[in-house]
Amino acid sequence: MLKKLVVRLQQGRRTIAYPASEPNLPARFRGRPVIELSRCEQECTTCADVCPTGAIVRDTEADGLRLDLGRCLFCVECEAACPSGAIRFGRDHRLAASHREDLVSNGTEGARLAEALSDRLCKLFGRSLKLRQVSAGGCNGCEADVSVLSTIVFDVGRFGIQLVASPRHADGLLITGPVTENMRAALEAAYAAVPSPKIVIAVGACAISGGPFAGYDEVHDGVSSVLPVDLFVPGCPPHPVTLLDGLLRMLGRLECDVTRHRALGTRSPITRLEEA
Repeated sequence: MLKKLVVRLQQGRRTIAYPASEPNLPARFRGRPVIELSRCEQECTTCADVCPTGAIVRDTEADGLRLDLGRCLFCVECEAACPSGAIRFGRDHRLAASHREDLVSNGTEGARLAEALSDRLCKLFGRSLKLRQVSAGGCNGCEADVSVLSTIVFDVGRFGIQLVASPRHADGLLITGPVTENMRAALEAAYAAVPSPKIVIAVGACAISGGPFAGYDEVHDGVSSVLPVDLFVPGCPPHPVTLLDGLLRMLGRLECDVTRHRALGTRSPITRLEEA
């Protein structure tokens, strides 16, 4: 027993400090794609041609590219194929959005991040949010990263967020997978079992757009075709910090952090990221 206590003391604090400080992301992390239109060659469609999900299209009206994060698999095939290096994957982990159209960008617009729920819902769920995770035909990639949030490293419970076993005990659904035909009835039943008011979160490219399975008769191309969605978290799979960031923004928790630092005359990590 004494040896175990000594080892635990040597390990120190294992939970990340985010959002009190910037997250320590791995070197191989792939964040928000960056498009440099000044380097993009006109009429070149190389990146669009190699994209496995059609996430990149040539915007003839704007004379540039449009990238849909809801379809993007972050496979970096476009970055490797681009002859001029006009597209690359950055380090920005903030990807979640409140509206599907906010995930589409031409590289010149500022990122439209997730917004807080209404004041009424923030009062209800801001300090205690129970979610039922539903895998609607997922590959277990997004499901695994959702489960990681409950570990000691991320400890999502410290924000009052908890994954529960029954939709009847939940405030909303966190859905992964492209919504296969075999899972549609089960998903609708789970949604009906959640007491109102309730929220829906679509996690991963499959849940947002169908991912690589989009267009097939066996899937419904994402959650939006079946249920109303309040938060979209792109990725394949999204990093746990990306998912945590989206949840906190939806609950208005990061806005409170920025306001508190402004009152103290200091800059929060969120403000420093926005200025970068």
